[in-house]
Amino acid sequence: MSDASSDDSHVHSLPWPEQYQALARESKSPILKAFYESGCPSPDTPVSDVRLLAIDFETTGLDANQHSIVSIGLVPFTLDGILLTEARHWVVRPKLPLHQTSVTIHGITHSDIDKAPDLEKILEELFSYLNGHIPVVHYRNIERSFLDVALRWRLGEGIRFPVLDTMAIEAFLHPDRQPSRWQRLMGKKPVSIRLADSRLRYGLPHYAAHNALIDAIATAELLQAQILHHFSRDTRIADLWL
Repeated sequence: MSDASSDDSHVHSLPWPEQYQALARESKSPILKAFYESGCPSPDTPVSDVRLLAIDFETTGLDANQHSIVSIGLVPFTLDGILLTEARHWVVRPKLPLHQTSVTIHGITHSDIDKAPDLEKILEELFSYLNGHIPVVHYRNIERSFLDVALRWRLGEGIRFPVLDTMAIEAFLHPDRQPSRWQRLMGKKPVSIRLADSRLRYGLPHYAAHNALIDAIATAELLQAQILHHFSRDTRIADLWL
């Protein structure tokens, strides 16, 4: 008889649509069951036909096991447009205390979170956006890991989902972004794949960083530009998601 870890390994090796089907059967949380039952597009679906959701978290630090989410921004979009009227932004109370360094970065203070809800209070609304969409992020290790840990604390279950990671796409497009020692001596600069610097390469406007909603919108615009310049509307979603 296989143990739970081997069962998990089997599920994780399946294509994403089949993973969703298996996880829908296994999930005990109504919120997560509904998420998986909302489905995942076929890997052969053109990216132009996929419902996309740009999402960004501001957090108290970079380690999901030691830090917490303090704000969430999201906006649904397609390659043809960004649905700003459906954009949402929440400030949520972190389980762990704010650190001055994080306050300096994102500007969310103790007074901002004193009356803010716990993430659990907005989960139903958050998932009303997530269901049926493929998340688009800039650096997947934040959004995917922080949401997974947060849900384990609150629902007793983690979450799995594919993402389109605009930072990973930039890393793929610039594999030699770190110049050698000799290239540095000749004046060659590293190629930054940070969100603001990546946007500059496509002529996108400068936005103030470290606001979750603004960063979500900035990420949506960046993906649109990446597809336009380097890929095609008919690119399979399986060639882009991780």
